Amino acid sequence: MIHAFLMIGQSNMAGRGNIADVERIDNPHLKMLRNGRWQPMLAPINPDRIFSGVFLAESFADAYQKDHGVDVGLIPCADGGTQMAQWKEGGLLFDHAVMQTRLAERTATLAGVLWHQGESDCLPGLSEVYREKLEAFYAALTRALHLENVPFIVGGLGDFLGELGKEKAHYQSVNAQIRSFASAHPMTAFASAEGLAGKPDHLHFSAVSQREFGLRYYAAFKTVELQNRIFEEKPNEDDALRTYIDGL
Repeated sequence: MIHAFLMIGQSNMAGRGNIADVERIDNPHLKMLRNGRWQPMLAPINPDRIFSGVFLAESFADAYQKDHGVDVGLIPCADGGTQMAQWKEGGLLFDHAVMQTRLAERTATLAGVLWHQGESDCLPGLSEVYREKLEAFYAALTRALHLENVPFIVGGLGDFLGELGKEKAHYQSVNAQIRSFASAHPMTAFASAEGLAGKPDHLHFSAVSQREFGLRYYAAFKTVELQNRIFEEKPNEDDALRTYIDGL
């Protein structure tokens, strides 16, 4: 069974890294969803714009596949420039992501969700309510796709956004809210973007940084995976008591 990952958010999840700047990940066990069918992974995987390119889920999927020894499928649903409000329940982006995931689940099992968004909300009037909207979105997506036991990984915004001045002056506030959201839920984790390089536009991660960011996402994913494994393997106290009584 293919282990599938839904990718949602805006342009840095869609990928804007220059394809020529990094070596292609050549792993025959990595696939992408196209027209409801699994095709070999080939960049750009999330062609939301004509300038789409390398994105973090490629290195994430490669690391996951090598650790788990299974085929991995990517469900690309990110859309550049979108604000948090555009991802609300019942909107086009929300419904599209749910539809594509349900289609993928006919031939795969959903193993995780990767989310990166926030650059378009680094504005007065939007940044202050970012977490509130993210919480509502996560709750709605959990209901729609039954994510109660599915890891949901969120990533930080790049520090290079500060180079844009007043246009993205509130990025640190949004970053803090993303981090606090991740710490508040048992199936969520935060991948830091600290130290990652941006492109000359000071808005998008470079291809090299996208590769590194994907590995950070996977490291965050593993913390959720490990926590659940420990919980599942913890002996049931009632069973332990029953065993003790039987031995008397």
